Amino acid sequence: MNYDYIIVGAGSAGCVLANRLTEDPKKRVLLLEAGPRDTNVWIHVPLGYGKLFTRTDINWAYQSEPEPALNGRRIFTPRGRVLGGSSSINGLVYIRGQPEDYDGWGIPGWDFASLLPYFRKSENQARGASEWHGTGGPLEVSDLERHELCDAFIDSAASLGFPRNPDFNGARQEGTGYYQASTCRGRRCSTATGYLRPAEKRPNLTVEVNTLATKIVLEGRRATGVQIGDRVVTGGEIIVAGGAFNSPQLLQLSGIGPGALLQEKEIPVIADLPVGEGLQDHFYARTFWRCKRPITLNDDMASWFRQARIGLQYILNRSGPLSIAAGYAAAFVRTKPGLKQPDAQIYFINFASERRGGVLHPFSAFTCSVSQLQVESRGAVAIRSADPREAPAIRYNYLATENDRRVMVDGLKIVRRI
Repeated sequence: MNYDYIIVGAGSAGCVLANRLTEDPKKRVLLLEAGPRDTNVWIHVPLGYGKLFTRTDINWAYQSEPEPALNGRRIFTPRGRVLGGSSSINGLVYIRGQPEDYDGWGIPGWDFASLLPYFRKSENQARGASEWHGTGGPLEVSDLERHELCDAFIDSAASLGFPRNPDFNGARQEGTGYYQASTCRGRRCSTATGYLRPAEKRPNLTVEVNTLATKIVLEGRRATGVQIGDRVVTGGEIIVAGGAFNSPQLLQLSGIGPGALLQEKEIPVIADLPVGEGLQDHFYARTFWRCKRPITLNDDMASWFRQARIGLQYILNRSGPLSIAAGYAAAFVRTKPGLKQPDAQIYFINFASERRGGVLHPFSAFTCSVSQLQVESRGAVAIRSADPREAPAIRYNYLATENDRRVMVDGLKIVRRI
């Protein structure tokens, strides 16, 4: 069958595109996903994201190349390999970029004022419609339950002069307060849930799971189809929506990328372009702290009886610890005077473990972390070979500039003060 559109990747972007494009009943759309359907129960339980880090059936679970500024460490890089993509395995924190980020691109139509109507259109905001938020959209957004430890974090940050902020996605992002999450009545709302599920009822949408696209088929310099193993499906337009790592990998495998790299891997060069270069990611440093009172999730999970009680609370009411996101409270801060906007983001959560997704510490503890917001360091994504099943080489090149290092050091000092 010939399709009007073939979308490669049913993730955060692909599911949205599948929904919007099939609104026209005359257009036939094929959506391809390398992973399975989102039937794993822990996908839909908000705190269940920790169970998904090692599930390679739904997680690409990449490892970066050794990072020069991190003493040669390889950075674990979870990416969704399931309907919904990383929106099915991420930490559910609902946060927009700062207006200055969009305005700084300098692209007509992509400034914050132009994008705000679409942010509002996408939301079904539990707080109701306002100048900054919308209702009736496919993406559920709700408030998190309050917790006394998070209240203490916010009070402490406020005592240091950071303004209280009841809505990080409102008039301003700077300050301290609670996050919102992409959840509805205690369940995750991924793009598979919010966008794809309603669209799957349409006869003009075909969804293929467990289907790895291995190459874009080109006639001259025009994309005409997608190779899947030994078969080819054709379409009027090919939309590559595989994410930050898989999209450049597929393009490079198809002969679109840095010429020298493709020649080295014995791939015919169709277009010599810097595909995969310019990778940016915000570095994230996590600290954990002992708590003097037994009020953390570590304490709640300290016995089988307490775990059973938490499970029962979630089953009956969709509430309690299992309904929280990976970030609970936060602070967006300027690490030095004179900056026009916050350059660091501080995360607070009422539990702690030795590593993300690992077993909780056997004592009362919480986590306070920091990441930079305007990153100067640049990395790259590159294929290792012509084999589409081999993971790409990911080089973040974290902390390569003096300013990136300064922001992290100053951000960690603020964490210690709070």
